[in-house]
Amino acid sequence: MPLYENTIQLTDIFTMQNFVIYLVIMNIIGFFIMLMDKKKAQKGKWRIPEKTLLLISLLGGSIGTLVGMYLFRHKTQKLRFVIGFPMILIFQVIIAIYLIVKY
Repeated sequence: MPLYENTIQLTDIFTMQNFVIYLVIMNIIGFFIMLMDKKKAQKGKWRIPEKTLLLISLLGGSIGTLVGMYLFRHKTQKLRFVIGFPMILIFQVIIAIYLIVKY
C-alpha cells in the first residue's frame, strides 16, 4: 500500500458538510454569547467586549448574534450592532451566493 493513500487532503476537511456544521456551531455560540452578555449586564458583572461580539458575527455567527440581540433585547440601542450585525449577515449571504454560483 503506497504511503500517499493514508494522507488527508484539504478537500477531505473542507467539505460542504463540515462548513455547515461550522456555521451551526458559530451561530449557536453567537446566540448564547448574546444571552451571557445580557445576563452579565443585568447583574453588573464583567462584560464580553463588543469587539468579541462583532468578531463572532464576522466568523459566521451573524444569524445567532442577530437573533440573540433582538430576542434578549440586548445591544438594540447601539447603532454599531443594529446596523453592524445585519450588514455582516448581508455581506456573508452575498459571498455565499457568489461561491454557490461560481462553483
